[in-house]
Amino acid sequence: MPTNANPGKGRILALDLGKKRIGLALSDPLGLTAQGLPTLQRVNIRTDLAELDRLAAEYDVRLILLGLPLHMSGDEGRQAEHAREFAGRLAEWTGREVRLWDERLTTVEAQRVLKSSGISTAKRARAVDQLSAQILLDSFLNLETLD
Repeated sequence: MPTNANPGKGRILALDLGKKRIGLALSDPLGLTAQGLPTLQRVNIRTDLAELDRLAAEYDVRLILLGLPLHMSGDEGRQAEHAREFAGRLAEWTGREVRLWDERLTTVEAQRVLKSSGISTAKRARAVDQLSAQILLDSFLNLETLD
């Protein structure tokens, strides 16, 4: 684990893990706001982990937040198992804390927001992963500021 002088502050990198792409969002240094980053096109596990490690180092990330895809009932399925496995490998590769966060409805909300914005279907498809990661990070930041 990296050492931070102030573990409560610092950037958080949020990931919306998909089979082909990983949506990315980053908090500001104070951990108050979320902004999207360009979506990562997946290549293979080593390349993906190396790129995420590079981004975490570049932005001085203290925490990586990974969406945990749960069924609406709250039960875990195959996708959640895959996310847990990825989280373990990512934590080991980067040496940073990786926290799983309930991502139910983030993609649905992202699609709703993009559809209401009036942008084309092609542009929506490209933006949904990034916006899903941003919504995931916003939900985490909103709860974290209540503590």
